[in-house]
Amino acid sequence: MPRYYFHLRDGDRLDRDPEGTELATLDLAVEEVQHAARELLARKILQGEVVDGQIFEISSEQGEILDKVPLKSVVRFE
Repeated sequence: MPRYYFHLRDGDRLDRDPEGTELATLDLAVEEVQHAARELLARKILQGEVVDGQIFEISSEQGEILDKVPLKSVVRFE
């Protein structure tokens, strides 16, 4: 089963996921990172932090970026 890494980019800063997560498909990795983004957004909002520009980068074990999920993309307004 492939291992996916969910790195969090905030401008020039990159917080690397050192462990990764084994998931069957990239689609499942995107769902997992969307859930993580919602949890992170909730914490940031509760702490009164600015939420702008942060992006989860999903990468393979080889370091290839497979997808990017901006935190703001998981918020529904309608």
